[in-house]
Amino acid sequence: MEGATDYAANLFSDPDLGQNDSLSFNTTAANTSSVYTAIISPVMDKTINILLIIAVFITMVSLGCTMEVSKIKRHIVKPKGVAIAVLAQYGVMPLTAFCLAKVFQLAEMTAVVVLICGCCPGGSLSNLLALALQGDMNLSIVMTSCSTVLALGMMPLLLYLYCQGFSNLQNAVPYVDIIISLIMIIIPCGVGVLINCYRPQFAKTITKVGLTMMMLAVVAIGVIASIAIGGSILTVLSPPLMAIGALMPFIGYTLGYIVSSLFRLNQSERRTVAMETGCQNIQLCSTIVKMAFPPEVVGPLFLFPMVYLSFQLAEAAVLIVLFRCHRRLTPKGKETYQPATTEDNLKEPSEATV
Repeated sequence: MEGATDYAANLFSDPDLGQNDSLSFNTTAANTSSVYTAIISPVMDKTINILLIIAVFITMVSLGCTMEVSKIKRHIVKPKGVAIAVLAQYGVMPLTAFCLAKVFQLAEMTAVVVLICGCCPGGSLSNLLALALQGDMNLSIVMTSCSTVLALGMMPLLLYLYCQGFSNLQNAVPYVDIIISLIMIIIPCGVGVLINCYRPQFAKTITKVGLTMMMLAVVAIGVIASIAIGGSILTVLSPPLMAIGALMPFIGYTLGYIVSSLFRLNQSERRTVAMETGCQNIQLCSTIVKMAFPPEVVGPLFLFPMVYLSFQLAEAAVLIVLFRCHRRLTPKGKETYQPATTEDNLKEPSEATV
């Protein structure tokens, strides 16, 4: 881990790279990093790192507690819904992040952070949002599970591919560190799966407590980082990053719904895919960014996922309110909403008719 961070620091401090105009890690970014390292103390930096690790550990254990092996097997045998959902997750979001980074002409390090956020798998928050939209919860949980496991290969691959679109950035991403982080994150997820399998009576309690602690940890990290970083947090609140934080989840929700509609999934499945596509695992993103890059390189940019989370929740809340209003105003006799049918439900009528 230290070797990779030293390499990244040396890469961005190379005077030859500094003379290259295409590398837009410019004076502003450099000043921001120096301000960050000058203000934040090693103790505060360690505190933030520990809180991030605790938050992501709790999140992944809670996520594992929602996974049921039987449901996962059912969707693997009939993988149409999951395949479409994964296509939306790893097709729409990384491409959206790349296009927005290009449109807003982000500095190289900022572009890396946005790309990492776009390439992250879905988080457990998407399950709650899908439930609020009366989505297919089996599909939601299985999609989150699959995208988390697939992240081990998809994140490094997508980052490698999209980094080719930025000059001098191909060797700046510590792929080995990211893979190690993902492996360490999948372990607590596996612990959650085992708890749900062998001690299911504890799974719901762990999930509820875990989600509460996760939100408290996110707030604590935001407050501590804001106090420690001070004025340099304005880098994260700059108009380009605020615009990207607002556009990414909106585009994810919209294109996720459109893609699932093209493949003729039912209404509840479309809403599920939309939520799963637009919702990213921000704890995972923050942890990877904070651990993979040294403070003098990343600066306060590890807080960008918090910005994304704010817009992600706000936009989802608007969609939930609109959906609930639509349901209330739609006459019951003319309802178009159809609950998702699982494979078992499809088999029962056919067997009965035979």
